[in-house]
Amino acid sequence: MSLAKHLARQSATLAQFILLLEDEQRALAQGQVDGQRLSELAAGKQALLDTLEQLEAQRRHAQLRLGYGDDRQGAARAAADAGCLDSWQQLLVQASRAQQLNRRNGDGIRARLEQNQRMLNFLREAGGSGLYGPDGQSRHGRHGALASRA
Repeated sequence: MSLAKHLARQSATLAQFILLLEDEQRALAQGQVDGQRLSELAAGKQALLDTLEQLEAQRRHAQLRLGYGDDRQGAARAAADAGCLDSWQQLLVQASRAQQLNRRNGDGIRARLEQNQRMLNFLREAGGSGLYGPDGQSRHGRHGALASRA
């Protein structure tokens, strides 16, 4: 396979990955998070990442076999010599976009996890302090109501 065709295949796979990242971003922005949908997106992203890793390993192997360096400069020289430097540069732009989206989604997931942890900690503290009796009613509700009326 020519380098141009290989880069086109990498680009198409990366475009699919970006679409999943954008779907994930929308799912995370909703007030009520759909855990099942996020799991499906994660599985799809992992499958595409596996494919992207294989494609990148193939490209690097061919690049080295042809005598180019195993770095961005070697990749750019190989693409220029093969007449597909524009495709290589577009792939780099796509990779940067994917990295940015993935980082933003990760930040959103971390923020939600931290919020959930704070809520769990609050509930544990509230449950341990005897605010509620065995019947589920507030132990302090009656006294608090009297005190507020006094």
